[in-house]
Amino acid sequence: MSNTAVIAGASGLVGQECLRLLLNRYPSVTSLVRKPTGRQHLRLIERRIDFDRIDTIEIPHGAHVFSALGSTIKKAGSEAAFRRVDFDYPKMLAERAAAAAARFMLVSSVGADRTSGNFYLRVKGELEEAIAKMPLEAALFFRPSVLIGDREEKRAGEGIGIVVARALSFVLAGPLRKYRAIPAGTVAEAMVSAANSAENGVRIYHYDDMLRLAR
Repeated sequence: MSNTAVIAGASGLVGQECLRLLLNRYPSVTSLVRKPTGRQHLRLIERRIDFDRIDTIEIPHGAHVFSALGSTIKKAGSEAAFRRVDFDYPKMLAERAAAAAARFMLVSSVGADRTSGNFYLRVKGELEEAIAKMPLEAALFFRPSVLIGDREEKRAGEGIGIVVARALSFVLAGPLRKYRAIPAGTVAEAMVSAANSAENGVRIYHYDDMLRLAR
């Protein structure tokens, strides 16, 4: 197990759950933030950065690096701005992790595919492909479907989506199980568990994989 964890996106639904777990399991946790959150913890180092320059940060050798960065096109304001947050920033962070011989854990999305006709899924797929080519000890991609949890910032239609996803979970069997809604805390638990496993190289985790890791 590494003594150091680095996380970007700790204010998001999965990110905040991940940070909570990291603070319980790592002697030192660095959270990369745009602005101070006011959170205090003996093991926490909040590092305020300009994310446009995230490619200049130094990652401790052998660290476990977690990326929970993500936005929506509506929130970002345009496809270009969305791509900056959901592709450029995680890619730059992964490059810095690769330079430090680190393990890299990424929150992606079910259906991620660089050939997808859906812009969101295409960007996620392109990101996974770019990171998979990097010389990382491990590049671990987590592909949740609908996330269950309480966001500080509510997203339009998300509550309805969760209700529908839960109601339809019984028909999502076999190959369709990966589309089942999953608690954000389960995804975070799976990420931390995988980070400290012996699984190296490029790995992709769907619903059942994350349930297994989170046990």
